[in-house]
Amino acid sequence: QVQLVESGGGLVQAGGSLTLSCAASGFTFSMYAMNWYRQAPGKERELVAGIKSADGSTNYADSVKGRFTISRDNAKNTVYLQMNSLKPEDTAVYYCNAKRGVWAYWGQGTQVTVSA
Repeated sequence: QVQLVESGGGLVQAGGSLTLSCAASGFTFSMYAMNWYRQAPGKERELVAGIKSADGSTNYADSVKGRFTISRDNAKNTVYLQMNSLKPEDTAVYYCNAKRGVWAYWGQGTQVTVSA
């Protein structure tokens, strides 16, 4: 059974930091690209950051470049999102996503709220 379980969300003041974790099970984690998406109220889900399986290369949305860092630990089947210098506009539900070809899995999401 495939599971992606996010943790680490919460309430933080603007300028603060949070680290999200996503623990994966039920599939070969190291073979999947891992992504973090977010969805704010009334907005579409958007890609925040991604990390490839093959070479660990990363990509980021322009809005988070220089502030967020995605990383993965294949030994622990876990992907992380380090979020620094948080802004109120970063408030959203953050979702972990695993993707390989036509296969894609989603976590249940974790709420991040940044107060002004």
